[in-house]
Amino acid sequence: MEYEVKMVADVNAVVGEGPIWDWREERLLWTDIRTGRVFDYNPATGVNEQIHSGVFVGGLAVNRQGGLTFGTWEGVMLWRSDDDYAWLHHDSHDGHRLQFNDCFAGPDGSFFAGTMFEGGQPGRLHRFFPDGTVEIIADGVGVSNGMGFSPDLRTFYYTDTRAKTIYKYDHDPVTGKISNRRDWVKVPDTEGGPDGMTVDAEGFVWSANWGSGCVMRFDPDGKEERRIGFPATQTSCPMFGGKNLDELYVTTAYTGTGEPPSGHERPGYDFDAHRGGELYCVKVDVQGKREFETDFAWPE
Repeated sequence: MEYEVKMVADVNAVVGEGPIWDWREERLLWTDIRTGRVFDYNPATGVNEQIHSGVFVGGLAVNRQGGLTFGTWEGVMLWRSDDDYAWLHHDSHDGHRLQFNDCFAGPDGSFFAGTMFEGGQPGRLHRFFPDGTVEIIADGVGVSNGMGFSPDLRTFYYTDTRAKTIYKYDHDPVTGKISNRRDWVKVPDTEGGPDGMTVDAEGFVWSANWGSGCVMRFDPDGKEERRIGFPATQTSCPMFGGKNLDELYVTTAYTGTGEPPSGHERPGYDFDAHRGGELYCVKVDVQGKREFETDFAWPE
């Protein structure tokens, strides 16, 4: 199947990431992790507005009680504007620095946020609950990345890019317990690494591949069903949006663009035309599902 890939915003993002579709406002929020910028893209007007500048934001979620929840390089923040914000967890937890790479909201209003550090220091996947408690879902993580739940909420997916693996866990929809981790998809050495991800209404996982310029769709058994190529080597994260949730938005990174070929590029890759740091959109024949929202109360 041929897809028409459109570039909808060009901000030269060093590491574009974290797209989230705000279905109430019909807008796409996304971040550039390495420059401390957050953007608000309105598909109705085609305008991509920068709404935050400052602390680096690795991932975000819409907050049910107002504003946004930011997973930053300094902790978890509730944010309405750069003049109106509050820290929920700052600097560290249990001696572990809170420098987040990818984040998203769980079905119970909690906030999943994974840490990532350069130099080989292992990261963790945290789950921050609205009552202030914190759970460690995974430890010893190489590069904490994309997450998602199956439509029936019985499966939780989690990505470690350095391990080139997407893991599968059991999830109890009633208690919220996450357990029984096992390998689900191991990306071969001939590909890049699995990065951000989302899950569609049919229970298939869409995983951006950092280094291969594509998004891969896997069926519930972990078999690749299709892939869509993008004119950027570093595809970082997909997200369904649009009125019918059938538009796939994909963030990319400038990092790596213009460097020598990685060897993981798809066949026929046009090195003269490759880009990076833009937001792309492609109409697909699949529907996504609404993303969850955090449920944190603002401090009085």
